[in-house]
Amino acid sequence: MHSEQLRWSEKDGWIGYDAVQGPMRNLVLVFFDNAKCLETQWYETLSGMYPNAVIIGASSSGNVSNTTISDHDAVVTAITFERSAVRCVSKKIADCADAETLGATLGQELLGESLRHVMILSDGLLINGSELARGFSQVLHEGIAITGGLAGDGTRFGTTYVMAQAPAQTGIVAAIGLYGETLQAKSGCFAGWEEFGPERVITRSKGNILYTIDDKPALALYKSYLGEFAVDLPGSGLRFPMSVREDRTAIPIIRTLLAVNEEEQSLTFAGDVPEGNLCRLLKTNMDLLIEHAGLAAQASKLDQDQEFLVIAVSCVGRRLVLGQLCEEEIEIIRETLGEKAVITGFYSYGELSELGASRCTLHNQTMTLVSIYE
Repeated sequence: MHSEQLRWSEKDGWIGYDAVQGPMRNLVLVFFDNAKCLETQWYETLSGMYPNAVIIGASSSGNVSNTTISDHDAVVTAITFERSAVRCVSKKIADCADAETLGATLGQELLGESLRHVMILSDGLLINGSELARGFSQVLHEGIAITGGLAGDGTRFGTTYVMAQAPAQTGIVAAIGLYGETLQAKSGCFAGWEEFGPERVITRSKGNILYTIDDKPALALYKSYLGEFAVDLPGSGLRFPMSVREDRTAIPIIRTLLAVNEEEQSLTFAGDVPEGNLCRLLKTNMDLLIEHAGLAAQASKLDQDQEFLVIAVSCVGRRLVLGQLCEEEIEIIRETLGEKAVITGFYSYGELSELGASRCTLHNQTMTLVSIYE
């Protein structure tokens, strides 16, 4: 594997492009936060630079290149796999009956001999990420690593975009399959949040919309915990996610708030919040988040001394908490994985990864990593 990393900005244009190697690249990952990147001409310039590559990407709440996090620009990682193949599939969310069916359909299209890893990039606001992950997990057997994330839009929560062999569009899901007998993909997913307050019961919900907790209006109860932060909802909700678990013996899954409905007194989360499940609010601090980013890196570590790709998908809520120290969670990844790691990725509205023995599911407020080596 060989690679190069570029940065594009309105001020400086493209920096870091190798015209000799451009036609040799077969995978290009793009993470962006600039309206120019939505233009057809911008995409055509990029595809002209890499005429033989699969191009896939997502809008972000922060772009990761090496150990730098940037906004209002685009970061590109262009890769040449020497012994592996890449395939891209995508679908419009509106063309499928539900997200689970969409995920299963895309997963089925990627199935093939020597499939080792599937990376999913989805619109971050128009889909139930839990259902999407379930669909992929139904058809991709164990041994195929599944990771990815939901596109971001800074802290604006307006519109998100995915790029899949075409100019960026809203309302789509894309996935790439990586195939190769020698290809390895190893993932890690850790959070670093602590529960507080009493554990309560979700008494009315539908999919990812929560209406009542302990038979009380969910939004009113949530606001009572947030205090002064309540006036800045839904953005401030990123600082106070919710843990959800089926019962007291189950491992909790974190859910991040995406929207509130004052009329219905409901909360909309990035993934499922099933009726009857238990829930508690969460809080964290900088040290815990950085420590758990290191644990994710340790879990995804490959015992290799050659160049390998690392895709980091971290939650926008972590970035808000870490503030100016945000790059420290990327730096601990570099420290753990070493100088041979080519690190790219983005800050997201949701992370897709396996956790322990479970297949791929939607997570929030985690650092999710996958290390890829051929």
